[in-house]
Amino acid sequence: MAQEEVTDRLGRQLRDLRISVTDRCNFRCPYCMPRERFGEEHTFLPRRAFLSFDEIEKVVRACVPLGLDKVRLTGGEPLLRPNLSDLVIRLSDAGVDLALTTNGSLLRRHAQDLSKAGLKRVTISLDAIDEDVHQQMSDSSVTVAHILDGIEAAREAGLSPIKVNCVIRRGVNEEQASKLVHHFRDTGVIVRFIEFMDVGRTNGWTLGEVIPSRDLLNHLQKEFDLVPMESERPSDVAVRWGHSDGSGEIGLISSVSEPFCGDCVRARISADGRLFTCLFASGGHDLRALIHDVDGGDLTAAIAAIWQRRADRYSELRSEETSALPRIEMSYIGG
Repeated sequence: MAQEEVTDRLGRQLRDLRISVTDRCNFRCPYCMPRERFGEEHTFLPRRAFLSFDEIEKVVRACVPLGLDKVRLTGGEPLLRPNLSDLVIRLSDAGVDLALTTNGSLLRRHAQDLSKAGLKRVTISLDAIDEDVHQQMSDSSVTVAHILDGIEAAREAGLSPIKVNCVIRRGVNEEQASKLVHHFRDTGVIVRFIEFMDVGRTNGWTLGEVIPSRDLLNHLQKEFDLVPMESERPSDVAVRWGHSDGSGEIGLISSVSEPFCGDCVRARISADGRLFTCLFASGGHDLRALIHDVDGGDLTAAIAAIWQRRADRYSELRSEETSALPRIEMSYIGG
């Protein structure tokens, strides 16, 4: 049972935990892990530094009494972590809604095992349907067809809902939005468009490359008859729009143009066990020391104390000054 009134300084409860299980990825998407910064000479975390599955399970179970009801496994590319289904089995028994975010390249190999282990939902990153634009956005040799086959494998495994996340970057892939909507209409796959964000300091972000969601929506409404849909819960980040004939839905995530800090109930844990209370944070809290120094109840209290000091609202305060501040990289803490 959730403890009462365990909220941060802005009255937000901890409901959603994003857990990075590895900082490695087989893609080099320029907005997340640009090759010039994460090339062959980049030093990733040693695997011995990763939180063990036992440690991850302890953290999740310690957060449940605080109101946690949703866990998402991320990376890097989480399916690069060996035996991930074993972690899914552990967390499925913790009483949380469990999901996974992946680039889709390894889904055909793992979808059935993940589903049998208890995974319910999956989100796939796919920023283009045209091969040349996909290669530009992912900087990988993995083809669109391969990712689409991974999505089909997720469907065959019974994972639902399946969502596709697409980061829109002006001058690069904005023309892909309508093509993605066309492709996934009538398939049950929900396509969500995300504004290009200034996460970390290596992706070359500029405000001029951001296409506000309202502008993208106006563009899509010229081609599709879209009607607003209700959010499933107030803290959902995507504004939902559905085809008027019921043939599917899309989502718009507007972290830059319409910040949702006031409803943010998410925390993130890096692969080496640091807790971050904001996607745009510059530092985190070492949970590994807490895991081994205290028992379950004390770990819950320690995490509650961290959460109660939280006052993050970077996106609402975004400016030239805040953009110059150090920020942790997305590939380290997950999206």
